[in-house]
Amino acid sequence: MITLVLTNRNRDIRIIKNCLDSLQSQSDIDFEWFLVDYGSNETYLNELKTLVLQYPKIQFVSCPTSGQLWSKCRAINIALQKATQPYFVVGDIDLIFHPNYIQTLKSVVNPNIVHYFQYGFLSETESVKKQSFEDLKVDFKGGKDVTGNTLFPTAILKSVNGFDEFYQGWGAEDTDAHIRMQNLGLQVAFYEEQILVKHQWHPKAYRSKRSTHPYHSQLERINHAYMIQTQKNKRTVVNQYQNWGQLTHDADYQKLQFPEKKIIVSSSLLQVNALLAQLKNFKNEVIQIEIHDLSRKEKNKNFIKRILGKKALPFYKMEYVNNLVLEEIIKNYRNCPYHYSFNRQTNKIILVLNFVA
Repeated sequence: MITLVLTNRNRDIRIIKNCLDSLQSQSDIDFEWFLVDYGSNETYLNELKTLVLQYPKIQFVSCPTSGQLWSKCRAINIALQKATQPYFVVGDIDLIFHPNYIQTLKSVVNPNIVHYFQYGFLSETESVKKQSFEDLKVDFKGGKDVTGNTLFPTAILKSVNGFDEFYQGWGAEDTDAHIRMQNLGLQVAFYEEQILVKHQWHPKAYRSKRSTHPYHSQLERINHAYMIQTQKNKRTVVNQYQNWGQLTHDADYQKLQFPEKKIIVSSSLLQVNALLAQLKNFKNEVIQIEIHDLSRKEKNKNFIKRILGKKALPFYKMEYVNNLVLEEIIKNYRNCPYHYSFNRQTNKIILVLNFVA
């Protein structure tokens, strides 16, 4: 009756083990269970795969997307495409589940109602204790705005093409799914009769200034604005022009090591805009793109031209170029295998993209 999906990227193995143990120990073990890892690093992934062997019920899916933006929605949708049960629940890898969690889900299922479940948040101290679910003391309860654990009718979620894969990084994807269910006429009900899930404390993942991993400085705010548009426009169906829940293929990612063509451009407005337009012309090719900042000499030359009232070369700041390129990937190439890095010390972006999708 129930398909459950958990998604992960590099979460603490201890936290994951607590989560998986709580599901393995359910009073009702008759459920379909997916764990989709979306881009954990290789060393960590070996440790995770060893852990997963302890849970024979898990259908484990590993996506080699460590050089890509985090896409919880695609990870969820991969499991949704494989789901065989009439109800589909999105879990959170940070949760510890009540022993009767699955049993309770089965008691509340309704084809016209989407249920989501109140979180009990554990403190840092409480999260490391080896205790039963009942004995773990909740620090505070989550409100109706905490939407990460939701039970959907599977067929209805599939009919709207699942979670919206425009959402990359963090923010708004769960609430967006609730809004679209309401737009379809379903009731979205907040279950707070008892705490069925307890959230394990973990440190906030801060991005090092030296990190070269893909990061868009305004993406969370864009996600929120996009969600508001979904609400205003009564949107229900999404992902209409790109495949949703598309599986990754290792062979396509291995090709990223052998680009067939290398394109180098500067942060000139003209070159960057032309490059982004040219991307539509590639098909079944692996391309490496390098974007570098204008040299200090070029910038000084431009500055003098502007003072003299002469025509200067328009150029972007590299952080803006970074955001532009990532937005282009999200909108048009998110299903393509790619590896992206932006070194903010050298002000250089390197993108390798396999145009197979």
